[in-house]
Amino acid sequence: MEPHEPDLTDIPVTIVLAALADDVRLQIVRALAEGGEHACGSFDFGVSKATRSHHLKVLREAGLTRTRAAGTSRLVRLRRDELDRLYPGLLDAVLSTRTPA
Repeated sequence: MEPHEPDLTDIPVTIVLAALADDVRLQIVRALAEGGEHACGSFDFGVSKATRSHHLKVLREAGLTRTRAAGTSRLVRLRRDELDRLYPGLLDAVLSTRTPA
């Protein structure tokens, strides 16, 4: 069963911004923006598997990512084209900011 992925036009920009406000989620979005599709389990930002899953779910439900099954793996990618079309410049602005070390 594929996870629910909302239509971006149904998601207020405040939900997108709230999802991007967390440091771990922002790191995930940065990794996806730089490297394309990743296996969900490949993200290692010093959080537990359950916490990582939670962050990926928040990003998916905010319309930032798409997830697809590939065998026993789940692959996640950024919905960059859709986000740029609906919120021009938003991802560029967010991704160009420095995060605290």
